[in-house]
Amino acid sequence: CRGFAALEDEANQNAEFDKKLADEEVWIRQGVKARRTRNEGRVRALEKLRDERAQRRNIQGTAKIALNRGDASGKKVIEVDDICFSYGDKPIVKHFSTLIQRGDKIGLIGANGAGKSTLLKLLLKQLEPDSGVVEQGTRLEIAYFDQLRDQLDPNMTVADTVADGNDFVEIAGNKRHVMSYLGDFLFAPARARSPVKSLSGGEKNRLLLARLFTKPANLIVMDEPTNDLDLETLELLEEKLVNYDGTLLLVSHDRAFLDNVVTSVFVLDGSGAVNEFIGGYSDWLAYCKDARQAAAAIKKTVDSQKQQKPPAAKKKKLSYKEQQELDKLPAVIEELEARQAALTQQISSPDFYAQTGADQQGIVAGTLDELKRIETKLAAAYQRWDELEALTEEGVG
Repeated sequence: CRGFAALEDEANQNAEFDKKLADEEVWIRQGVKARRTRNEGRVRALEKLRDERAQRRNIQGTAKIALNRGDASGKKVIEVDDICFSYGDKPIVKHFSTLIQRGDKIGLIGANGAGKSTLLKLLLKQLEPDSGVVEQGTRLEIAYFDQLRDQLDPNMTVADTVADGNDFVEIAGNKRHVMSYLGDFLFAPARARSPVKSLSGGEKNRLLLARLFTKPANLIVMDEPTNDLDLETLELLEEKLVNYDGTLLLVSHDRAFLDNVVTSVFVLDGSGAVNEFIGGYSDWLAYCKDARQAAAAIKKTVDSQKQQKPPAAKKKKLSYKEQQELDKLPAVIEELEARQAALTQQISSPDFYAQTGADQQGIVAGTLDELKRIETKLAAAYQRWDELEALTEEGVG
C-alpha cells in the first residue's frame, strides 16, 4: 500500500488538475472567446479534461455540499411594513412592504447600484430604515454568504478558517475531520494548509461555501454566490438549495440559477421602487411586453421627478474609435488572463510561502500585488467589453 506522502502528492496533483478544469469551466461560461469566436480547440481540450475528471471520481470525488439545517423558524420569517431608505438624496427603497414566510426562496434582481445588497441589509436588520418597520420572526438562525469576503482572514489557513482551529467540524449532526470535509469542496490536504491569501477567486468562493455550510441555518442569505464557481460546484449548490426546506434570500446575476432556485423575485428599478413578482427571472421577463421593456424597467436609475423628460434618442452604432477598442479587447483580455493564470500557478506552489529572507519576502509581496492589479484590470476590461457589446446590440436593434 502506498505511503501517506505518495497519497498526498497524488492529491496535490489532482487539486492542480481540478483548478485547471475549474478555470476552463469559468472560461466556457463567461470567457471572452466563448462569448465571441469560441476557440474550438480550447473547447475540445475542456471536454477532454471533463472526461479525465470523470474517470477518477472514485479517487477525488465530486464537490459535495451538505446543508446544516437549524431548527424550523416560525412561519413568519420577516415582515416589512412601509420602509423607506435613502443614501443622501438618492432613494434606494420607497414604501416597501412584504411578508416573507418559512420556505420562501426569493431572488433580488436589478441593475448594479439599484440597491439589492442594501435591501438585504435592511431585511437582516443590519441597516435601520429611515422610516417603517422590519420585524423578524422567532427562532431565526441566519447564515450569510459574504460577497465581499470581508469575513476571510488572509493570513489564516483554509482549514483553520472553516474549523476555527479545530480538527473536526459538525455537519448535519455528524462530526467530520476538517480535511475530509474540505475535500468535498475540492481542496487537497496541501491546499487546505495554505493561507487564504494564496487562493484564487473561485477557491475563495468555495471556501466561503464550505464555511457557510458548517453553520446550522433556517435562513440562508447569499449575495452573488455563483461568481467564479466552477460548473460542478455551481450545479451541486443549485441542487442543494432547491431541496433546502428553509428560507432563502438570493442576489445573483445568473439568470438560469435564479430560475432554477427561487420561487419569487423582488425587482429593484433603481429609483426606490421594489416590485414583488411570483416566479423566477425569466417569468418576470415574460410578464413584461418583451425582454427590452423588462431590461429598461430594471436599469432605470433616474428619480421620479426626472421621468417626465422626453425619451432619449436611440443610441447610434459604435463610433470608429469604440469599434477599434472592441476589436482589441479580446487580445487584451487573453493576455491578462494568461498572466493571471501564470501568477496563480506560481502562488499555488507549496514552496511559494516557504521563501525566507527580506529579498524573497519582497518577491512574495510583489507577486501578490501584481495578481491583485491584474485582477482589477481584468474586471475593468470585462466591464468595458459588456458596455461596448450592449451598445452594439442597441445600435442593431
